[in-house]
Amino acid sequence: MVMTAVPAFAQTPRLVKAVATAAIGNIATDTPTNVVELMLAGTKGSLLTKLTAMPRANVAANSLVLFITKADEAPTPHSKFALKDSALMAAYTLSAATEIVQTAFSKITPTNPIRLAAGDKLWVGTQVALPSGVVFVGEGADF
Repeated sequence: MVMTAVPAFAQTPRLVKAVATAAIGNIATDTPTNVVELMLAGTKGSLLTKLTAMPRANVAANSLVLFITKADEAPTPHSKFALKDSALMAAYTLSAATEIVQTAFSKITPTNPIRLAAGDKLWVGTQVALPSGVVFVGEGADF
């Protein structure tokens, strides 16, 4: 982002989504497996102001995770995954007579957004495999 004395305001609203089906592997390392790209920050940076997840089938209680990778990471961009946030999805049995459980990443809000530099990426995953998938939906904006 260019240095300026003028406040920078987000300009373009964004809705981002990803579906995770496989359980994350190697979560305790800088190179987890089975993570899914959620968001690529715009050319002037971006904000993520809300993130939720919903299962597409019956699900056991499950840890959901959010990672960030940096575009300016040396020696290779996006080579190290940093665990940024997590949320616990409650167990749920899919039924036409019940509302599908929606899990919010409660630390991410419009007043406490995740700020991304140009080219940074956010990635999501689930620690329990769900072949039908867990759908992640995020709201945010580009500068």
